[in-house]
Amino acid sequence: MTDIPTYIQVQTIRAAAVLELLSAWDTATEVYCPGFEYVMFYMSYTEGGASGIFDFTLEVSPYTADVVGVQSWFRQSIIAGGGVVVATDTTSLIQRENVSYGATAGLVENIIYGPVEIRGVERLRLLCRENAAGTPLTPGTLHIVGAFA
Repeated sequence: MTDIPTYIQVQTIRAAAVLELLSAWDTATEVYCPGFEYVMFYMSYTEGGASGIFDFTLEVSPYTADVVGVQSWFRQSIIAGGGVVVATDTTSLIQRENVSYGATAGLVENIIYGPVEIRGVERLRLLCRENAAGTPLTPGTLHIVGAFA
């Protein structure tokens, strides 16, 4: 039997606003999330020009506040498992990850991302930008909320 969460909190991760010009990462809002296990991100994107694309990357912190002399933010990563061969160690690859979404309809497009496991995370933030291959001179509008459980 699956445990059903008894409490879900919805928070604004990024208020609806136009992304920065020239593919600059925006200033992300820190969201406190201690005690939650998962988050689902709900994103609404309206392209500013034809062929709009936005990027985002998730950063998390195990600390309730930045700690002097210690890296406080850690970016999501992706792992590609290496090929398995009998009697040989396997080398897998890990790299920091950005996620891109390209608009298809020219209207408001709603997507979800997750669920993302956040056990042990005290704070999180999503950095966002208009992708350089999209329309960096006419960036789109992006709104993100997170449902925490």
